[in-house]
Amino acid sequence: MDYQQLLAQRRAHPSWRLLAADHAPMIASFLHRSFVAPNVRTIARQQLVSQLDDHLYQLHELTGEQAFPKPAASYLDDWASDDRGWLRKYYPPGEDEPHYDLTSPAEQALEWLQGLGQRAFIGTESRLMTVFDLLKQIADGTELNPRARIAELQKRKADIDAEIAQIKEGHLALMEPTQVRERFLQMAATARELLSDFRALDQNFRTLDRSVRERIATWDGGKGELLQQIFGWRDLITESDEGKSFRAFWDLLMSPSRQDELGKLLEQVMALAPIRELEPDGRLRRIHYDWLEAGEVTQRTVARLSEQLRRYLDDQAWLENRRIMELIRQVEQKALSLRGQVSDVAFADIDDAGPEFALPMERVLYTPPFKADIRAVKVEEAGATTLSDALFEQVYIDQVRLASNVRRALQTRNQVSLAAVVMDNPIEQGLAELATYLKLATQDVAAVIDDEREECIRWTGTDGRQRQATLPMVIFTLREREDE
Repeated sequence: MDYQQLLAQRRAHPSWRLLAADHAPMIASFLHRSFVAPNVRTIARQQLVSQLDDHLYQLHELTGEQAFPKPAASYLDDWASDDRGWLRKYYPPGEDEPHYDLTSPAEQALEWLQGLGQRAFIGTESRLMTVFDLLKQIADGTELNPRARIAELQKRKADIDAEIAQIKEGHLALMEPTQVRERFLQMAATARELLSDFRALDQNFRTLDRSVRERIATWDGGKGELLQQIFGWRDLITESDEGKSFRAFWDLLMSPSRQDELGKLLEQVMALAPIRELEPDGRLRRIHYDWLEAGEVTQRTVARLSEQLRRYLDDQAWLENRRIMELIRQVEQKALSLRGQVSDVAFADIDDAGPEFALPMERVLYTPPFKADIRAVKVEEAGATTLSDALFEQVYIDQVRLASNVRRALQTRNQVSLAAVVMDNPIEQGLAELATYLKLATQDVAAVIDDEREECIRWTGTDGRQRQATLPMVIFTLREREDE
């Protein structure tokens, strides 16, 4: 932190510009209330304009209209400009309304402002224990002497056996309420910091994506050299410490057993009397679902980077094919111009352009086709007879999107029926999408199929007609499948 570095950050860094802005209290309070407090990643423009109008109306009653004279939409455009950099304005795929997301520098400024307030409870014991635990993990994880590691494990085993013996004798040691509250507050702070880390990591990948687009737009060299540079940048992020840590975190979070275990632990801890006295934020109960949503945003950013590379390769292939066709036409024109000047006598003969091979052992064995049994599903169409040809049309169903619909429905309840999921997320691709839900219920998602009960599911086809299907009741649950 030298003088020149701080001077440059004061002029260019969005966090510093936010803290030094004329209307910093108004901006920070609005951004915190709209994005940080409810943990919202993206908000549509009309919705955010309405929220800012309400915020400005409350401030006008306190300070007068002269304090903030500009309309809400103008403020949002100003905050999303390159000169400010506090909001990110973008268009989601398939939508024509812009959306806004809080940038990582703006979130850092809000966290710093929030840390200026006096904390009601400052815990030191839990953080000291965390320091000891981390140091022990580092020391044990880097120990090369097998005897030393075995001795440490035996010591832990002896401590565990001694604790079990004390419990059997009736000596059950419990945490003091102060210790419980201290550790809970530290857990809550760490959980919220993880969401900030997701936004910062997403910012790094978006910066890489922008650099790739700029590099492609101005590149006039070879395709291989450009791809080598781009993949080098991407590997630099994915193979860095934060990239490896994110990948390990994401693999751990995507485990269904870990999700269920975390959900049960949150419910158990939130029910304790010392925790209820703190009146914690109810959103902590579903903090792992917020992590999943934030991680999906980062994964979509990486997917956009791959899509940009794919589009570049397709464009380059089209240009190269066009150049090849031009060369072929030039050769044909040259041949036509020399047609009467070249002798018709052949100067060399060959039997064929290449040998023919016939290897019997390379023939693929016959595999009987799999036929799905759909007789248990009854399809009815209001006012017309369903054409059986529609069952054989090939339709791609996004199974990940359907599984996400089921997880979203289970965020607020322990179980949900297939009919309720379809009511919240109407069927768009007909019977094929309904069959994919049944596949999720039997393979990928924890579910119960009740053959003794039936449910009727209705949807609107692509031709505008109403259709319905009667099938056994399917209930998605939060518990793990028995076979797992």
